[in-house]
Amino acid sequence: MKIRVVRNDVASIKTPALVVNLFDGVKKPGGATGAVDKALDGAISQLIKDGEIKGKKGETTLIHTFGKIPAARVIVLGLGKRESFTSNTVREVAASSSRYLRRLGVAKAATIAHGAGVGGLDPLECGQAIGEGTILGLYRFKTYLTKSEDNESELAELQIVEKTAKNASLIRKGVEKGRILAEAVLLARDMVNEPPNVMTPTRMSEIASDVAEENGLELKVLDKGEMEELGMGALLGVARGSVQPPKLIMLSYKGAPDSNENLGIIGKGITFDTGGISLKPPGGMEDMKGDMAGGASVIASMKAIAQLKPRINVTGIVGATENMPGGNAQRPGDVVRSMSGKTIEIINTDAEGRLVLADALHYARQQGVTRIVDIATLTGAMVVALGHAASGLMGNNQEFADQVIAVGNDSGERIWQLPMYDDYKEEIKSNVADVKNSGGRPAGSISAAQFLSEFVDDTPWAHLDIAGTYLSKSDKGYLVKGGTGVPTRTLVNLAITLADDD
Repeated sequence: MKIRVVRNDVASIKTPALVVNLFDGVKKPGGATGAVDKALDGAISQLIKDGEIKGKKGETTLIHTFGKIPAARVIVLGLGKRESFTSNTVREVAASSSRYLRRLGVAKAATIAHGAGVGGLDPLECGQAIGEGTILGLYRFKTYLTKSEDNESELAELQIVEKTAKNASLIRKGVEKGRILAEAVLLARDMVNEPPNVMTPTRMSEIASDVAEENGLELKVLDKGEMEELGMGALLGVARGSVQPPKLIMLSYKGAPDSNENLGIIGKGITFDTGGISLKPPGGMEDMKGDMAGGASVIASMKAIAQLKPRINVTGIVGATENMPGGNAQRPGDVVRSMSGKTIEIINTDAEGRLVLADALHYARQQGVTRIVDIATLTGAMVVALGHAASGLMGNNQEFADQVIAVGNDSGERIWQLPMYDDYKEEIKSNVADVKNSGGRPAGSISAAQFLSEFVDDTPWAHLDIAGTYLSKSDKGYLVKGGTGVPTRTLVNLAITLADDD
């Protein structure tokens, strides 16, 4: 997909389709849409008057120009209410309009820069949002389809039309950043969408190796023997039931080599989760190939961070294994010793992600990370609490939590904080070990986070539970059916934000 910024008069550009926009409630279009309306002898204004165009968010109206302007078609997008317009609106309409163009069979199209005029957005921010939305919205995972299910052609090129040189330059820079972010998300989506017989822990490590080689990152992959030497009994306990060898993957980016500050992003990489001996019900178990979505977002984020080059050190770590009910699998009632030395009573083998993260978090602290975000499809309880509209956050440092939440919301990857009262620690007290791996159903997401807090001590830490947001059941805005890639853009933008703050 090629996105170009061209300087031209929007009503004069020759293209198979031109995309313009309208806010809800506008009776007489202005700006670029107004110029196109005038060139079409008031066709858009007439459709507004007739009630056919209202400007509602997501509304799409196709107008054939019949030679009145060089563009063969004009598509009017509804932006919704002006007061609720944000860069995320631009991402959403860029995505939905691109899919609409693809359905029309249009290979090349042009668009105005939604929001860079009367919308009030910074042109750079606008360009980034268009770049992200277009690429993310057009994503399709077709690796294993032997024939096309439809006759849709691909939208190969989108031109963003802007008259002024200054704005065109800023939009161009924004598009490039948006492309880098979006392509990283596509990597995470691909990894989540791959079948589990392909996306094994070994395959995850191979992808990390490719990312490292292509982007100048340092890579270290620990195998089972090395993890045994380090005493990673929590992670290895999960791996016991599988014939697939576990991997601990570490990618390092040194953007500020003279600084002691080091952001750690730690991902759960369960490449398939049966629940182990505490076997899950069979219905929907196929979605458990995505239980490595947190790890996928870490690898993808490190790719984009390396390309955008913020002045910050970032260490990405993924604990990767399967959770299978083999003859050697760990059992409810077992006690394992984590790398930190803390002992863990296994109450439920399906509470395995926190065991993998326990050793990954301790290992990260040994690598000198000074702030930590862990990302995991950790609990079904998070879906009960927040549904699919937002990821949950818990942590031990409010200032850091606020930063993560703000960056996530700005990125369009919404985050909501849950409490971490000491009362919830009671749920994970064990009679036979230092801690137990499940506190039961009440406040399940919070007790899981309390378990993780045992392995970060006082390092500023935020835990993102993406169980409700890693997967989309339908196409909506820039999300498409399948893996979402959440929270890749949040992690990258967090690194950039922290670099700017420091």
